[in-house]
Amino acid sequence: MTRRGATREEATLVIETVGARGDGVAYHAGKPIYLPFTAPGDSVKARLGDLRGSGREAELIELLSPGARQAPVCRHFGSCGGCALQHLDDDAYRRMKEAQVEAALAQHGLTCEIAPLRRLAPGTRRRARFAIRRPSRPTAPPVVGFSMRARHQIIDMQVCAALHPAVFGLVKPLREIVPLLWPAGSTGAATVTLGDTGLDVLIDLATVPDLAMLETLGEFAARQDLARLAWRALDSNEPTPVAIRRPPRIVFAGIPVDLPGDAFLQASAEAEEVLVREVLAGVGDGERVADLFAGLGTFTFALAEHAIVHAVEGSQRMVAALSAAASRAGLDGRITAETRDLERQPLLADELKRSDAVVFDPPRAGATAQSAALAASAVPRIAAVSCNPASFARDARSLVDGGYRLTHVQPIDQFVWSPHVELVARFER
Repeated sequence: MTRRGATREEATLVIETVGARGDGVAYHAGKPIYLPFTAPGDSVKARLGDLRGSGREAELIELLSPGARQAPVCRHFGSCGGCALQHLDDDAYRRMKEAQVEAALAQHGLTCEIAPLRRLAPGTRRRARFAIRRPSRPTAPPVVGFSMRARHQIIDMQVCAALHPAVFGLVKPLREIVPLLWPAGSTGAATVTLGDTGLDVLIDLATVPDLAMLETLGEFAARQDLARLAWRALDSNEPTPVAIRRPPRIVFAGIPVDLPGDAFLQASAEAEEVLVREVLAGVGDGERVADLFAGLGTFTFALAEHAIVHAVEGSQRMVAALSAAASRAGLDGRITAETRDLERQPLLADELKRSDAVVFDPPRAGATAQSAALAASAVPRIAAVSCNPASFARDARSLVDGGYRLTHVQPIDQFVWSPHVELVARFER
C-alpha cells in the first residue's frame, strides 16, 4: 500500500473497460488500475494510489482525450455517490451492464442467450434514504442528501435526476425542519418511499423526541400530505408512528397491499412492470406455482390471476400484509402464504413436487441453500430474479448441475446510472 504522505506515481493510461463497481479499468505494468468517472477509450493522466485487490486505485489528474462518454445530466455527478455512470455514452453504458452478466456466467462455466439490456427511464426511483447532518456551527445550514463517493461527507442535494420528483421533492422541506429535530453536530436520516397512497417516511433521529419535536413531526406530515410518518432513535429497529393520515399501500395486479415499515419494493413501478412480465413468461401456464422470497407479493398477485400460488417469505410482517391483502380480495383459495427462512429451511424436493413452476427473488447474497434444494427437485420450470449477477451465477450453476437448462437471461436497467443490474432468468427441465 502507498505510504501516507509519499509521492504517488503518475502514469498516462487508456481506459479499456468499466468494472462491476462502475470504475474505468486501465492496465499499468500488467496490473489493473481503477479510475472512477472514466469511460472506455479515455486517455488520461492519473495518480496511482492504494492497492485494491490485484491492482491499484487511481485519481484522475487530467482527461487527455475523451472516449465513449457524454455530458452528465446532474450537476452533483462526480461528487455524489449515488450515480457512477452518467458520463458513459449509451453504447458503453449498455455494454457495461450486459458484460457484468456475461462475465458472471462465464466465471461459473455457463452460457445461454442473453437478451439486450432493457433500459428504463430515469426519474422513477420510488425509494431513497437521505443522509442528514446539522453542523456544529450555529450559522451553518443543514445538509440533506447522499453521501459522497467513498467518503463520510454528505452532498447537500439540490437536484436529482434518478429519483421520482415526489421523493426528491421532500428534500427541501426536510432541510427546513432539521434545526427543530436534531441537536447541533448530530446526524440522522430520512427514508422516503412513494406508495400508491402517497409518501411513507421514516425519520432516524439522534435523540428520543420530546413533545415539541413530536408536534413538529405531526405538522410536517400534515403540511407535506404524507400517508405515514414514523420515527426511530438510538439505533432502535422499531419505528414509532407519529401520523397515519391514510394507509400506506402498494398495488400489485390491482390488489392493494399495506406497507409495513420494513417493506421491500422494486426500485420503480416501471421496473416492477417489466419484471412481472418476464416472470410470467418464465413460469408459462403452470397451474401451481411456489413464489419464494415473495416479499409483499410483487409476483404473487400477478401469478394468482392464472395459478394457485404458495408464497414464502422470511419477514413475518410482509407475510401478514400479503395474507391480509389476499383475504380482503377474496383470494384465500388461490394464495397461501408461509413465514420461513429459506436459507436455513429451504423448501425441499418433496415439498415442491406438486409445483409446476417456481419463482425465486432472493436478496443480493443469493439463495445457496434454496438453489441446492431446487436442483434436487423435479419442478419443470423456474423463473429466477436477481439484483446481483455474481450470486445469481453461483446459484444457476447449482441448478444446471442438478439437471436444469438455463434458457434465457434478460438484464434490466432497474438501477439507472448505478453499476448494478437486475435480471430475470428462465430454467427448464
